[in-house]
Amino acid sequence: MVTDANIPDEPGHLAPQLPPATVSRLTLYLRALNALLADGVERVSSEALAEYAGVGSANVRKDLSHLGSYGTRGVGYEVDPLNRKIAHVLGLTHEWRVAIVGAGNLGRALAGYAGFESRGFDIVALFDADQMVIGTEVGWLRVSDVADLEPILARTRANMAVLALPAGAAQNVADRVVAAGVHSILSFAPVLLQVPDHVNLRKVDMATELQILAYHAQRLQEPGLDEGRPGA
Repeated sequence: MVTDANIPDEPGHLAPQLPPATVSRLTLYLRALNALLADGVERVSSEALAEYAGVGSANVRKDLSHLGSYGTRGVGYEVDPLNRKIAHVLGLTHEWRVAIVGAGNLGRALAGYAGFESRGFDIVALFDADQMVIGTEVGWLRVSDVADLEPILARTRANMAVLALPAGAAQNVADRVVAAGVHSILSFAPVLLQVPDHVNLRKVDMATELQILAYHAQRLQEPGLDEGRPGA
C-alpha cells in the first residue's frame, strides 16, 4: 500500500528517470486520481485506475512500480498519497511560472484557460508584437510588447514559455527566451526549432495530429481499403 512515508518531499530529492511512455501515462493517472479525490474515493484498485485512465491494468502496475508504489492485493492504492506522489514525480510541487508569446486566438485562449492554475501552472506574462494588441487585456493579464521580453521574463520569474507564433517568428523568439534563462519551451509554431541540448522543447503540431487522425478515421470508414494491395 502507498503510504505518506513513501513520498519524497525533500526539496533536493530528484524524481526517478522514467520512460517517456510512463511519464505520459502518469498524467492520465493524475487526472483520474484528482477526479476520484473530488468524489471522496479513498482507495482504488489498479483495474479501476486503468479504466479511469483508459489504459491497461498491467501498465498501471508497471508504471507505478517505477515510483516504488505497490498496491496491496485486495485493497489497492490509497488515492491521496498516490496523487501527491505522482504530482511530485511530475514536478508539479514546484512553482511553474509560464509566459505565453503570441496573443492571437490561440495565445489568448491559452492565457484564459482556468485549468492551468489548478494544475500548478501560473500564467505570468503574455506577449505580442502587434501594436493593436499590445496593452489589451486577457483576464487579469495585460498584453506586453515582445520587444520587452527579456526584462519582463526576469521580473515575473518565468521559468516556462509557450510559443503561439507563426513559423517565421518562432526561432528568433525561442533564441531570446533561452538566452533569458528559460529552458522549458512548449511550441505550437509549425516549424522545427533548434535549441541547445539543455533546453526541454515540446512541440504541438495540431495539423499533424489531425492528419494522423484522418489516416485512422478513413480505415474505420473503409475497412477494405488495404485489401488486394502488396503486403496487405
